[in-house]
Amino acid sequence: MTSRAEAEGTPRPTAPGPARGRPRSEAVERAIVEGVMKLLEDGVPLAELSIERIARTAGVGKAAIYRRWSGKEELFVAVVRTAEPPDPPLPGTSMRDDLVVLLESLRQRGLVTRSSAILHNVYAQMKSSPKIWASYHDTAIAPRRRVGLDVLRRGRENGELRADLDLELVNDLFVGPMLVRAMMRPDDDLPEGLSEQIVDTVLAGLRPVSSPSVSSPTS
Repeated sequence: MTSRAEAEGTPRPTAPGPARGRPRSEAVERAIVEGVMKLLEDGVPLAELSIERIARTAGVGKAAIYRRWSGKEELFVAVVRTAEPPDPPLPGTSMRDDLVVLLESLRQRGLVTRSSAILHNVYAQMKSSPKIWASYHDTAIAPRRRVGLDVLRRGRENGELRADLDLELVNDLFVGPMLVRAMMRPDDDLPEGLSEQIVDTVLAGLRPVSSPSVSSPTS
């Protein structure tokens, strides 16, 4: 039977549909990440986390996951990056200041990893999975290294660093001590001020050497 509204050409009111746009997308993404974290908290190994299982835990369809991540490896990296402290902006005031900020970020990630059993476990499992570790390296480690090299390159151009130095090696000289303490010697302290101490110690041997002043002959 034709309704009066239809007969008069008046459009029928429609029921409100689901919310669209960015807020809904962020809620779905958050549910997926939290679903992975819950499974990890329950002790499920990475190797046993399937997209189907993650979707069930998060209460979403598999398509919602694949729309955001190409596969399990990329999703795991996103979960780890969410749990890690965010990469800080660089002050840009000097090479030294930028290096201190970069090392401080590494120190903070070390502290979080030590205090989070989940992150500690996930890092260990990622290293045993070449595909997942390669994805983490490409999306997290490599970009951070490029930032460090850019800082050193600017420092060399500004005269804050000797021109004859291999920047790849110099970057390792700065990052290495913090990595050793944070990752390889978990019982070592990571005290405040360690970033400044490392940067200043290494820079002491890498700054340009001023030419000695020539004394005027005395009469």
